[in-house]
Order: sequence, then C-alpha cells, then structure tokens
Amino acid sequence: MDSILKSLKRIVTLLAVVLLCVSCSKVPSVSYNPWNVVPLPTEANLNDISFTDDLQHGWLVGSEATLLETADGGKTWELKQLGLDDERSRLNSVSFAGSEGWIVGEPSILLHTTDTGDSWEQIPLSDKLPGSPLTIVALGSKSAEMTTNVGAIYRTEDGGRTWKAMVEEAVGVIRNLDRSPDGKYIAVSAKGNFFSMWEPGQSAWAPHNRNSSRRIQNMGFAADGRLWMLARGGQLQFSTPDDPENWDEAIYPELSTSWGLLDLAYRTSDELWIGGGSGNLLRSTDGGITWEKDRDVEDVPSNFYKVLFLNEETGFAIGQQGILLKYEGASEAA
Repeated sequence: MDSILKSLKRIVTLLAVVLLCVSCSKVPSVSYNPWNVVPLPTEANLNDISFTDDLQHGWLVGSEATLLETADGGKTWELKQLGLDDERSRLNSVSFAGSEGWIVGEPSILLHTTDTGDSWEQIPLSDKLPGSPLTIVALGSKSAEMTTNVGAIYRTEDGGRTWKAMVEEAVGVIRNLDRSPDGKYIAVSAKGNFFSMWEPGQSAWAPHNRNSSRRIQNMGFAADGRLWMLARGGQLQFSTPDDPENWDEAIYPELSTSWGLLDLAYRTSDELWIGGGSGNLLRSTDGGITWEKDRDVEDVPSNFYKVLFLNEETGFAIGQQGILLKYEGASEAA
C-alpha cells in the first residue's frame, strides 16, 4: 500500500510540474524597461489623463473626486480640491483643447475650465440625461462631445449650456467605449456579448455580434483604421479594413495566461502596447505579429486598464489604487 501511495504522490508531483511548465510564459522579455512608476499622493482608482497644449501641464482624474495636476510632464503630481458636494464622486474622463478643458463623472458631474484648470466651473446637467457621464472630448472653443454609460452621445457648441443629442436612442449599458479621431464610436456591451458602432450622420447605433464564444473585454480603433478587439482568455483580433463583421485570425500575445487583456494603445503605427491584469504589459513592434513582455513591471500591484500615448516619447499606463506608469522612451542602448 505504501508503495502505491508513493507512486501516486510521484504522479501528482509530476503532473503539477507539467502544469506549472505549461503555464510558464514563453514570451521573450523586452530588452529594456521604458516605464517608471510615478509616486502619487493618492490611493484612489485612476481613470483618465489629459494635457493642455503645453505637454508639461496635465490633469489626472479618478474616484473619490480625485483631481491631480502636473507641471513637469507627469513626473510629479499635486492633489487639487474641487469642493464638490459629494467627495465620493467618481471622475471618469478629462479632456483639453488648448486652454479649455472638461471633466465628467458620476453622479452627473460636468466641470468646465477656460484657463487651463486654474478654475473649474460646475455646469448643471438635466435630470433626464440617460445614464451617467462616461467620456468627454474637447473639440475646440466652447465645443465638446460627451457620452454616457448607456451610449447616449451629446454635443455642445456653447460651453456646455445646451447639448444636442447625436443619437435618437441610447444603446444600453456598456462596458467601455472608444472614439476615433474622426468622430466614430465603438461601444462594448456590459456583458461583452456584442458591440455597437456609430459615426457622424447616423441617427442610431449599429449593433454587431461578437465573432466567437469569447466575451469581449475591450475594443478600439487601430492606427490603420481597422478595429481591434480584446476578448476573454487573452485573445486579440483585428478586423479587415472597412468591414467590422470580418475578422483576421485570433492572436494570443501570451499563451496560457491567467490574467486578462484590458486595453491597447499605439505608440507608433507599428508599435503597440497591451495593458493587463496583475501588472502585465506586452509590446509588439510589428503591428501585433510578435510580442515581448515587460517583466520589470510585473511586481507593480495593479491592473493596467488604460494605456495611452500623447506622442511617441510620452505615454502613461493607468491602474487602480493610485498606480501610474510613465513611458520614458529610453533607448535600447541605455
């Protein structure tokens, strides 16, 4: 009996080793780490970041009415007070066009500045607004476009005093939403079982079924105009040009991963980064064909759910609990 038990223990041990090896990442490491952790005076969950025309001057928003300002390109940040009635308010989005900036949040928060943030005015929103404000994009003098978490889209041309509905009906509760530079939108449903698209001139969202059994995690617009899709199980796909119903073969940047892919951003037309759970960042320098992993940030205790680049030299990875990474653009020779 003892010999049988010993044999079973050996088999179990061997199986554990095999499973461990299967789960080991075979993705090569990046040759250098271009990301640095930025110390912040908050542990709030961060949501969005935007800069004025002066790329040294920027703003960062998050939960618990968190608003931070930088004057050195994002190396250091100072906490600012807004004096909102509810200090638990969640600030979802911030956007600047020159000296004019906007912030939206929930419940039903709209803030506007015309002096690069030296002062912020709170603008009342209608009680009939469908959903809570989710994103805001500054479009120019007194002009901005706002969305809600049920897919309503509104535009103002008078500094937020009045808003025009861009779609006749909201699409329903959404998980996330992305806007292209030319004003198109893509929204993923709350359960990740379908996505919808809208472009200027249309009166309603156009729904699209997902192309596999995997639930959609996030979607957006690629640098070449295609769509990208992150799905459960670490899957990435790109659509074929001009056809959101037709998708290229699925890509798995890291096989056998137990963490989710959460966001994707382009640094250049060929280099893209994917942020994920458990401190994971992946990079492709050939448009998504091959991938490398930045293992120097794996110990950062955060999920990187938003990655964005202001230009080729400056980018940020945003996470919860006051975690912010800044892309420094170090050369490989360094």
